[in-house]
Amino acid sequence: GLLSVIQKLKGSPEQELRIVLLGLDNAGKTTLLKRLASEEVSTITPTQGFNIKSVHSHGLKLNVWDIGGQRSIRPYWKKYLGSTDLLIYVIDSADQKRFEETGQELAELTEDESLTGVPLLVFANKQDLVTAAPAAEIAEGLSLHTYRDREWQIQACSALSGEGVQVQMGAHGLCRAGRGPKGLPSHLSSLQDGMNWISSQIMNRKK
Repeated sequence: GLLSVIQKLKGSPEQELRIVLLGLDNAGKTTLLKRLASEEVSTITPTQGFNIKSVHSHGLKLNVWDIGGQRSIRPYWKKYLGSTDLLIYVIDSADQKRFEETGQELAELTEDESLTGVPLLVFANKQDLVTAAPAAEIAEGLSLHTYRDREWQIQACSALSGEGVQVQMGAHGLCRAGRGPKGLPSHLSSLQDGMNWISSQIMNRKK
């Protein structure tokens, strides 16, 4: 679970890392966080306001802010963005009627000065549903390949089952390496690979 990932991070004894978890209501943010933290996911209630989950390991403290996605709460998202080390954005892959809405919210977030250069991990959730759009299609719809100011990754997953499927990764560095913005490498993976990617991004930013 999350502990095994944190154990790979190196830092000072008092180092704290801040991750903000956002997405529309019913995207599966809280379920995803509980799954990554190896907690029970059978009973989940919508987040009203925010939850903070902290994990201590090897002198590190990872603070994950799970903020509600209801329309009435979204205007307050930006109040939580300061000093963010990494942004996780969760999308309901099966709710295609809301793709435009979630894309607009993500675009506004990435334009915020508080998140300049902050790595972005998009979880294309609910892949266990037959109506779910593939991660590559969602990445194209979100125009993730146009992001040049930050490292990013989109990962297909099912927070409910804990299973991950194909991963599509992209980064400014990969584009410079000659693979091109549409040459997104992929491999079979799991939810844990998303957290491994997070750990590598945080370590790079803390150097």
